[in-house]
Amino acid sequence: MAVKIRLARRGRKKLARFDVVIADARAPRDGRFIEKIGTYNPLTVPASIELDDEKAFKWLMNGAQPSETVKAMLSYRGVMLRKHLQIGVIKGALTQEEADRRLAEWKQAKEAKIQAKRERVVDTRKAQAQARKEAESKIREARAEAIRKKAEAAAAVPAEPAPAEGEVSAPEATTDTQG
Repeated sequence: MAVKIRLARRGRKKLARFDVVIADARAPRDGRFIEKIGTYNPLTVPASIELDDEKAFKWLMNGAQPSETVKAMLSYRGVMLRKHLQIGVIKGALTQEEADRRLAEWKQAKEAKIQAKRERVVDTRKAQAQARKEAESKIREARAEAIRKKAEAAAAVPAEPAPAEGEVSAPEATTDTQG
């Protein structure tokens, strides 16, 4: 039986979430699986990956083949590097302590990189919000200036003088003869 580590789709239309599952290669995508080892949400920035690294590592060492997407996620989390280092330990190329040290260094650097990306995203959003507020204030000021100019123009035009008390204006002087 060929065992795969792959994604099973969950969630509604246009709001996909995925479960990372261990399944028989012949089973349907969203069908029966052996074990669920995590979740993946591609809609967040950066995409959120919740994965049991120990179970994934165990299944990889037992021969499970990851799909391309899952392989990228496992690489992102350091599970593929751990497998690579463990194979080196098995072959005698390096010691277990050396492998653990290399993995810890890599994970520390990766976490710093992820945190920097999160901060960059937050800063970008703040800058966009500030730019939007500035653009809105410019528009508001332009509208206020236009209203002020219109009011000044209306005040500058002298109103027609009102007729004196004994005089009748031309339209009122005509009498209606029909009636």
